[in-house]
Amino acid sequence: MKKIKPFVACTALLLAASGTGFAQDGKQVTVNGSVQSDILIPQADEDIGASKPEHWGATNTYADLNVMSRFVDGGVRFEFNKYPLPGFEKDFAGWGVPYLFVKGKYKDKAELTLGSFYEQFGSGFVLRTYEERSLGIDNHLNGVRLKLNPFKGVHIKALTGKQRRYWKQNHSWVSGADLELNVDEWLPRMRESNTFLMIGASLVSKREKPEDDNIMVDETHRLNLPGTVRAFDARVQLQKAGFNVLAEYAHKTQDPSFDNGYIYRHGNVAMLSASYSQKGMSFLAQAKRSDNFAFRSRRSMTGSSSFINHLPAFTQDQTYALAAMYPYATNPGGEWAYQAQFGYTFKRKTLLGGKYGMTLKVNYSYVNAIDRHDVQLDAAGKALRKGSDGYKSSFWKWGDEKFYQDINVQLERRMSKDFKLSFMYMNQHYNKTIVEGSGGMVRSNIFVFDGLYTFSPKLKLRGEVQYLATKNDNGDWIFGLLELSVVPHLMFTVSDMYNSGVTNVHYYQVMVTGTHKSHRLSVGYGRTRAGYNCSGGVCRYVPATRGFSVSYNYNF
Repeated sequence: MKKIKPFVACTALLLAASGTGFAQDGKQVTVNGSVQSDILIPQADEDIGASKPEHWGATNTYADLNVMSRFVDGGVRFEFNKYPLPGFEKDFAGWGVPYLFVKGKYKDKAELTLGSFYEQFGSGFVLRTYEERSLGIDNHLNGVRLKLNPFKGVHIKALTGKQRRYWKQNHSWVSGADLELNVDEWLPRMRESNTFLMIGASLVSKREKPEDDNIMVDETHRLNLPGTVRAFDARVQLQKAGFNVLAEYAHKTQDPSFDNGYIYRHGNVAMLSASYSQKGMSFLAQAKRSDNFAFRSRRSMTGSSSFINHLPAFTQDQTYALAAMYPYATNPGGEWAYQAQFGYTFKRKTLLGGKYGMTLKVNYSYVNAIDRHDVQLDAAGKALRKGSDGYKSSFWKWGDEKFYQDINVQLERRMSKDFKLSFMYMNQHYNKTIVEGSGGMVRSNIFVFDGLYTFSPKLKLRGEVQYLATKNDNGDWIFGLLELSVVPHLMFTVSDMYNSGVTNVHYYQVMVTGTHKSHRLSVGYGRTRAGYNCSGGVCRYVPATRGFSVSYNYNF
């Protein structure tokens, strides 16, 4: 990756420091950006399995700068991850400028980007590049992207580029095109009746040199790998008042890879989602079936890197510590996934709503294996023989193994003018063998009480008590937290997660957070439990740590 010349960087920073915008030839130019730095000064701790640190400190630091004008935008990001935080892959370490772009635009009709960019087609089944710093993911493309809106209701995207993998780029070329038609923009009567209809289609191809990976079936036979893999996506979305229905299907040609054991089976994914919302009530039901749909820009890659696409997990993202202890990661080999959500607000001054009203939220998620039969075996009797079609599968039939299940109920009610109480119950089945490689099925019941007391508009105290009960894995857990907020500048937090089932170890944390204008600084000390950090069905393993932590954020 090329580094920025010092003169250019200093000039840009001076412009940013001078204000949010300046005039150039009578046109307004705006400058914005951000700085984020997370630092850990680690210590060894035998009780939790934290090993002796290699360096005195570790940091993930980012600085973004964007310049925008009427016709041209530009942006650059500097990253310093030479000594990254624990849990990130070895290749993540480095520093430089991996992200740099210039964008030309004409009204709302055309946009041309040269350099680095993120993009998503549809729900992301065939293409989704994005950044998630907590997981160490930045899989943007470096190349060219063109967006056109030639006619009313017609939106076109075309792109080509190479995908970032940490401090290098994968050799393959990723190219694609996307078309969306907003039919309601052509038919005024649809708009008048509050009806909207979108029809979309996408095509993505990956061109990878077969000789980049020398995959042997045995000592004398090498796989004939396809040079080009194509994936297409078709979708339709209908919205009528509070109703919204989305149907989407994607198909991928033969793509033997490490993920599928180098078999030549085609891949597909189908999704149906329906939702309804009105004041005080909402409902969502969705189902997804995926089969052999891992799509990477390098077929031999492992872990969370080099994915071109994204398969969302139909599970609810949890913010409470114990509810998030066993998060589900999407199985790229194939799964049946279902999710249903219901929300309702009981009105004030009713039997269930009480004086201030009450909110109820219910979520149910279920993920199961797909059917696999006629599985082809190798000479050692192992399934999914290299070079074969792998297996057959009946579309509507389930497999024999459950991957994940949860049902959780949340109640939120203001008990008085100054006190608000939230309660959550969650029953969870987590197949640790499928997600993590071993451990069997973990069945747990989780209880959460969350209270917020307002002493004054500037002084608030929040407390949490959580309990996870299970006879599996490490047994029961208890979690407690107190958070004192002095609005708007200070927040003091103390917490402890205690394993009462097996280890009897405490994972304590103390943190002070201060904000001033666009600056935010957090300083803390404590232990972090080993486990998985997940977002949207993508997970990263985080080892146990103890030490001082510093986090700084600045936006301008």
